[in-house]
Amino acid sequence: MTARVTRLRQQVPLLVWLVLVWNMLWGTFSWANLLSGLLIAIVATTLLPLPSVPASGRFRPLAALRFLGRFVVDLLVSSAEVSWLAFRPGRHRSAIITVQLRTDSDLLLTVIAEALSLVPGSLVLDLDREEQVLALHLVQVRDLAHVERQRANVLGMEDRVVRAFGSAEDIARLDRPDTDTPETQGTERLSQR
Repeated sequence: MTARVTRLRQQVPLLVWLVLVWNMLWGTFSWANLLSGLLIAIVATTLLPLPSVPASGRFRPLAALRFLGRFVVDLLVSSAEVSWLAFRPGRHRSAIITVQLRTDSDLLLTVIAEALSLVPGSLVLDLDREEQVLALHLVQVRDLAHVERQRANVLGMEDRVVRAFGSAEDIARLDRPDTDTPETQGTERLSQR
């Protein structure tokens, strides 16, 4: 099989998605919209090719449900906490923490960072891909014990994402003994606001 045919076969999900979006933008599904969308999708992916992202993982439905369920709970609880914080007078402590992650998959690191940023009260500031260190801003922290619980929550998020979407090698990396380094795990700054 030629390289062009292989590349086109790998692009089929993207082409289908682009045609679907094209038809949704027009608001109606017709043969003219389907064919014009397909033509535009082929031209766009040929002229503006995306780099291939190696997807070595595997989708595990039960682990994905566990990740999704906990993510929804985190969203609800954090939304309530941030709402309460907005109405509570006084100064609030925020913190910037770093967490040493164990996965090195670009795709999994992106999912972890996006999931953490979507939860109210936290924002990913930096993700050092080579060192696998994530810097996270927390809106409200009470003390250093709370910071450590937040760090454990980040590692829990990583665990759920990797078990839902990672490869066997990624999961094995999670199960190895801790390899935390003091220079990344003990770094936090608390500030009053």
